[in-house]
Formats: sequence, structure tokens, C-alpha cells
Amino acid sequence: MRPAPLAGPDAEQDVFRRLATSVNVPPRLSNLGRMNTLASRAEQLAQALLQESLSRRWAHVQGVAARARSLAPVLGADADLLEAAAWLHDIGYAPGLATTGLHALDGARYLRDTQHADTMLCRLVAHHTCAVIEAEERGLADILGLEFEPVPEELSSVLTYCDITTSPDGELVPAERRLAEIQQRYGPEHLVSRSMQRATPMILRAVEQVQDRAARSA
Repeated sequence: MRPAPLAGPDAEQDVFRRLATSVNVPPRLSNLGRMNTLASRAEQLAQALLQESLSRRWAHVQGVAARARSLAPVLGADADLLEAAAWLHDIGYAPGLATTGLHALDGARYLRDTQHADTMLCRLVAHHTCAVIEAEERGLADILGLEFEPVPEELSSVLTYCDITTSPDGELVPAERRLAEIQQRYGPEHLVSRSMQRATPMILRAVEQVQDRAARSA
């Protein structure tokens, strides 16, 4: 599952030429497909997209990335990829990227179409934290599935754990508290709340799986 580099300098230059003009993206962002710099490049991109326009979202993303980084000894060869996904999982909320209302899909499309990012990285962003459930609520499940194949559970569960144990302000919190906070913030009738209610058993199972995996590796 190691990210593959882009095919040569011409492909890399094409990424630079096609950076989105509607968002604050660094003019020469390095290739997101290089394994040895994947997480650091992802951090740069997420910061450019979120820090000024969505400062609280940026705080959350920093916390999620910190959770992923703390699991590096458990994740082995997948550690850099999963930290990169943690940095990028919420970029679909950024002004200029949010088009469908499903931030997971919008973020993954931007990574695929503008950044030419690694396929597995795009898939992780597209399907993070049971995004398919919200896609069903929005009538976008078929589109999400056609454009981005789901990822193996051992990868998706880690990103779910990191996301759902991080508060909006980036603090480590129990999963149950985070789920309750989402319900309170959106209200019981909002489609995000309905989605999270439906996804709760899968989310809690993912959290338990990662906690057990970490305990076995301790």
C-alpha cells in the first residue's frame, strides 16, 4: 500500500500548473505521491486550505494528525499514508472545494483531479469515518462508490479512530463524547446527525479494533 510517485517531471509540473485558483494553495506544492514526504506535504496543503478560512477545522485536523502519528509504531509501513490522510480528511470543507455538500467526496476529488495524489490516499479521504452513510443521506452513495473504491478495513478503522477521538478543537476525547457533540452541534434532525446515528455501531467497532491493536503492540 505504499504511495507510488507520479510518472516523471512532466507529470509533476502538470500538478503545479493545475493548482486550484479559488483557494489559497502554495504555488509549487511538492508531489503528494512520494512516500518519504507524504505526510509533510499533506500538512502543507491542509494548512493552506484550512488555517485561515476554517481555523477551528484546522485545529481539529491537527489533532487528528497527532492521533495518527502516535500510532506510527503500530501502523508500520502504512504510518505515513495514514498520517497524510489524517491531515487531508477534512479539506473538502474548504471554500472553493465544497461543492456537493459531502466533504469527503469534495476533498477526494480535489486530491485526485488537481493534486494527482496517490490513489489510496484519495480513497481514504473519500471514505473516512463511514462517509458512505452520509452519502446515502445525500443521494450520492452511487457516485462515491463509482469514483472511489472503499479501502481495507485495517486502514479505514485507523482514520475513523483518529477522527472520532478528536474534538473540534483538536483535543483527545472519548468516542462517545465526540459522537454526542456532533449530535448537539447539528441537531437531531440534521442529515449529519442521522448519518452519525446510523454509523455509530461501525464507528465504535473501528475504535475498539484500533484500541485492541494498539494494546497488543504495547
